[in-house]
Amino acid sequence: MLRASTTAAMLLCASLAAAQPAPGYTVTGDAIAEPLGGLRGDAQRGRAIVLDRRTGLCLLCHSGPFPEERFQGDLAPDLKGAGARWSEGQLRLRMVDSARLNPNTLMPSYYRTTDLTRVAAAFRDKPVLSAAQIEDVIAFLMTLKD
Repeated sequence: MLRASTTAAMLLCASLAAAQPAPGYTVTGDAIAEPLGGLRGDAQRGRAIVLDRRTGLCLLCHSGPFPEERFQGDLAPDLKGAGARWSEGQLRLRMVDSARLNPNTLMPSYYRTTDLTRVAAAFRDKPVLSAAQIEDVIAFLMTLKD
């Protein structure tokens, strides 16, 4: 069961993400080559999103080179070296709609809002992260080269 503060944080994130119209995107192969909305991310803000257990929830499943963070996940690939393993476009598709690459993935679609199941009414038609937040996370992941 989610604590009230976690639920409130998730509602706030969803409402903030939905405040801006969600720019479209084009998938080519295994990537979304162009930044969402033409935005360029900020690696420092992206790091904050990755480590924030109320926004991206990344460390629930992933681990990475974050010695200050306890209790990192082990259900998904280690984020260490993500910028060397995948291109920006490949990371973008994984963030936007990882189910396109693996229909059985545990990773949520952080940006796609259609054809989803088990979405609470308060979150329907709202991306988990905004285009700017996704671009920030990608900018940060691209710094993780080894």
